Formats: sequence, C-alpha cells, structure tokens
Amino acid sequence: MRGRGGSATDQAGLDAFFAEVGTVDHLVVAASGSAGAFADLDLADLAAGFDAKFWAQVRALRTALPHLRKDGSVTLITVASAGAAFPGTAGLAAINGALNAMVPPPAVELAPLRVNAVSPGVVDTPWWDRVTADQRRSLFDGLAATTPVGRVGRPEDQAQAIHMPAANGFITGVVLECTGGANLASGR
Repeated sequence: MRGRGGSATDQAGLDAFFAEVGTVDHLVVAASGSAGAFADLDLADLAAGFDAKFWAQVRALRTALPHLRKDGSVTLITVASAGAAFPGTAGLAAINGALNAMVPPPAVELAPLRVNAVSPGVVDTPWWDRVTADQRRSLFDGLAATTPVGRVGRPEDQAQAIHMPAANGFITGVVLECTGGANLASGR
C-alpha cells in the first residue's frame, strides 16, 4: 500500500496527482477547515472553512472518480462536533455536518464504489499544541472523566477506524464516529 498527499484545494494539483497515480483502490480525503462560535461567526471565515474542508473533499472525490477502482472505497474525514452542541463550534459543526450528509447519496449513486466517513472526537495530536500544556491536560482530563472509555483518542485509534471501512467490502454509506463514546450519556 502506498500513500500520497497533496492539497485538495488545488484543482490543477488534484488533476496531476490522479493522472500520476493511476488506479486508486482506496482513497482517504482528510482536509481541514473550521470556523467558530455563532455569535462571532464571520461569514467570510465560514466560507473559507467550507472551501478548505467541505469543497476540498468534494472536489477531491469528484476528481478521483475516473481513477477509482470500481469496487474500491473512499473515506472522508469529518469531525464528531458535527453532531454535538459544543460552544464555539457552530461553524465547525456546519462544515462537518454538510460532509456527513454528503456520504449516503454517493454511496448509492456510485455503487459498487463504497463511500464512507470517519468522524473523530478529541484526539491527542500536535493540533492541541496551540494551547498551553496545563490547558491541554485539564481539557483532556475533563473529557476522559466523562467518556466511557476513560480517555481521549490517540492517532492509532483514528488510523484503525479509517482502515476498517476501506478493508471491509460490506461497509458503505456510513459515518463512523470514533469518539470513545463521548457522544453517549455516561454515568461516569
């Protein structure tokens, strides 16, 4: 298996990428974009967030279509906050909710190609380096205390979740939440 990266916001780059790699068995599209709280939401920031994540993933999938193995798979990466009500994430929820809604129709329209998404929760990655170590630890400890698995996610949790719909030929049209149960009511 070989992996490749590139920018899903650059149509010419996408065209060149897919022309170079030939037939693709399994495509994972992970583009990032966000916007903040509703009361302070700058509509230009929201549009930029959609461009960087929603439209980038849709563009990558559309560009990849002629290059995808007929019975291969596509996995989009969204974020679990799409289905949550976390303060400060209205824009992020809207962008990822739109991606989640985009999964079932292409799964039917493009069959037997399988189209899925993985929707991570909080994952301990360098993305969190933007906050102080004390803030990070406090946030992670608080989330771990309310999550059924008792911890925040690790990159390998997400890697396994991404691998599963690609490897299992009977999964399509699914948004797989990989949150450690953070979206569940917990008696912890």
